[in-house]
Amino acid sequence: MKEWWIQVGLLSVPLLAVYLHIPPPKLSPALHSWRASGRYFTYKTQNIFYRDSSGALGSSDIVVLLHGFPTSSYDWYKIWEGLTQRFHRVIALDFVGFGFSDKPRPHHYSIFEQANIVEGLLGHLGLRNQRINLLSHDYGDTVAQELLHRYEHNKTGCVLINSLCLSNGGIFPETHYPRFIQKILKDGGLLSPIITRLMNYCLFSRGLGAVFGPYTQPSAAEYWDMWTAIRTNDGNLVVDSILQYINQREKHRDRWIGALTSTSVPLHLIYGPLDPVNPYPEFLQLYRKVLPMSTVSVLDDHISHYPQLEDPMGFLNAYLNFINSF
Repeated sequence: MKEWWIQVGLLSVPLLAVYLHIPPPKLSPALHSWRASGRYFTYKTQNIFYRDSSGALGSSDIVVLLHGFPTSSYDWYKIWEGLTQRFHRVIALDFVGFGFSDKPRPHHYSIFEQANIVEGLLGHLGLRNQRINLLSHDYGDTVAQELLHRYEHNKTGCVLINSLCLSNGGIFPETHYPRFIQKILKDGGLLSPIITRLMNYCLFSRGLGAVFGPYTQPSAAEYWDMWTAIRTNDGNLVVDSILQYINQREKHRDRWIGALTSTSVPLHLIYGPLDPVNPYPEFLQLYRKVLPMSTVSVLDDHISHYPQLEDPMGFLNAYLNFINSF
């Protein structure tokens, strides 16, 4: 009996090794089309993926889209066409560590670096002196706050911000409730690399599904596309490093909230109120108290943490109403 269990154990070792080194899934036609429509630029030694679409004739307005964690620029695909009908240029990127961009490891991922990359992209596109409308979500909200801080302090090379629209981001650390797995990974020490290697589609889809509303869950194909974008370039292995942004939010709270409270830039929030990460009414009450000059669009009660995917038409209409209001 003991010899039988030894044989099973020895056999399981190579099987487990194969499992942990499964290549990333193939891109779906939709995700392949998204990548094929984009380009890359180099920030230092890192290849950064972006899309840049020309849109409305007669408009000179530019919008730059900043995605959330742990997904990618593909988060914007449902409203992309609608934005091109209003803006002269619609631009989105995958932050380093996300989507189709490089995912170096080991690497010190930071909000400051991501802001540098946005500035680098706009310089690469010759838009350094153009006024930019920022539309952000989740992790991208914090990057937008850092860009706003630089703009308000006239930092060299800063993005000239024409307007800022935030959505369902952890703007206030005190009303931000990371998921259990996020807490483990950001503070897991030696456990984190093990957990990231054991991460799989089933665990991912279950975890991400918890931040979508019960009536607005992604389809199986959408879950698979999100997972594929993460697994590209072994992105699951850098999730724990990227999650240090939660600690960075706490450390730099005054800097990033101060940027919002002191700005004269038109400011708007689009909010899915069923969000368990930034819950209603706690988050919204604090937002309105701290930022009374900001306008707010609260979407339907069943919309959660990914409003641009869960209610793309409601999200797009709310954003265009804001843009057309000034």
